[in-house]
Amino acid sequence: MTTGMWVAPEKDPRTTGVDPIGEKETLWEYLCRYRMTLVMKCDGLDAEQLARRSVVPSTLSLLGLVRHLANVEHHWFTRVLRGTNELGPFEIAGADDVDFDDAIGTDECVVEAWQAWHAAVDAADEHMVDEDLDREVPFDGGTVEVRDVVIHMVEEYARHMGHADLLRECVDGRIGL
Repeated sequence: MTTGMWVAPEKDPRTTGVDPIGEKETLWEYLCRYRMTLVMKCDGLDAEQLARRSVVPSTLSLLGLVRHLANVEHHWFTRVLRGTNELGPFEIAGADDVDFDDAIGTDECVVEAWQAWHAAVDAADEHMVDEDLDREVPFDGGTVEVRDVVIHMVEEYARHMGHADLLRECVDGRIGL
């Protein structure tokens, strides 16, 4: 393994060897790479390590990020793009930060988080196959293009992967891309 790298470049699962063609494929490739980075940053940790909080009073943890990103995937790809009203897997009406606050270090909580995240990612992937980036959907009293949703998701993951880098380093000292 090369110093400072999570994995050797030739073994990096985020490198598919496929060059995306067009805007939609390029944006989706970025999103998929960030998703894989989340999986990699959590790999090999037990429930207690995944739930370990950053610094008091923050409730930020790797497990909380998995739960939060399951909610975010659900919100944008199911609620906004499909026009449903269903709550995300870790949302309670009228309660804030349940995704982080209730991320506790049990095997059951970890399994539930990953199942919800994979389900939300799979639903998004399936939905986007035939989606048009130019399509506008109602949102927040106006409209939003599908393109803006996908770009927002790339940005959301990018921001949180910075958090994941620091959280993982605090857990076991592992650093790198």
